[in-house]
Amino acid sequence: MGKVSFLGLGVMGYPMAGHLAARGHEVTVYNRSGAKARRWVAEFGGRAAPTPCAAAADAGIVFCCVGNDEDLRAVTLGEDGALAGMAAGSVFVDHTTASAQAARELYAQAARRDVAFIDAPVSGGQAGAEKGTLTVMCGGDTGAFARVRPVIDCYARACTLMGPAGAGQLTKMVNQICIAGLLQGLAEGIHFGQCAGLDMAQVIDVISKGAAQSWQMDNRAATMLRGEFDFGFAVEWMRKDLGICLAEGRRNGARLPVAALVDQFYAQVQARGGSRWDTSSLIQLLADA
Repeated sequence: MGKVSFLGLGVMGYPMAGHLAARGHEVTVYNRSGAKARRWVAEFGGRAAPTPCAAAADAGIVFCCVGNDEDLRAVTLGEDGALAGMAAGSVFVDHTTASAQAARELYAQAARRDVAFIDAPVSGGQAGAEKGTLTVMCGGDTGAFARVRPVIDCYARACTLMGPAGAGQLTKMVNQICIAGLLQGLAEGIHFGQCAGLDMAQVIDVISKGAAQSWQMDNRAATMLRGEFDFGFAVEWMRKDLGICLAEGRRNGARLPVAALVDQFYAQVQARGGSRWDTSSLIQLLADA
């Protein structure tokens, strides 16, 4: 057990940092809203710091989970950023879903200070963070990964090094591209069955035992049938992730016609006031067409 820091106490970071404290690590937290950091300390112990730099001081590993590339650079770079406070030989682990370009940039910035950088986006959502069952996809050096993996295991059921800096973010992009297609297919399947007059609860029960089965079907079909979307992974965050995927596709030459189409559908959901709805709300566009 050792001194670690966690930057960003959103719906993911708050419980992830909590798992670190529960496993006996001495945790210092930073959050843009100081009130949430104080609430975390009241619940889990440890201490709160006023800046990322102060939070990172004396930490062997600094974890981070914020919103996007801009937020990541804000807590990492500059005189108040985490890198300014990190000791040589320490490791920065970024759980933000960000661009591979940002990961490579920060890997290089960290290396100049003799600090290792691991891009480590996660999959599993808020429920996975709370249960400690996240899947973590990492990019970086093997030595740094070997050091941080036992600590990441505090809140992960799987943690894999996918390649050099940026490989974790690229793997997360594959994850989001696949999810987008699955959700649209599930929405269309349910909509088709409803229009055909089928008992869709029975249909889902039957086909979920065959080749159509997926995590989305197991965890979202029932709520889609009930028209419940006020939970889960928000549409606005999925659009952020798909924007990263589409931008990377333009750089590497990958054609992503379905991802681009689903991104447009999510824009329509947002226009209806659904920015904070779960990503399964795609079915609303079909039901109201």
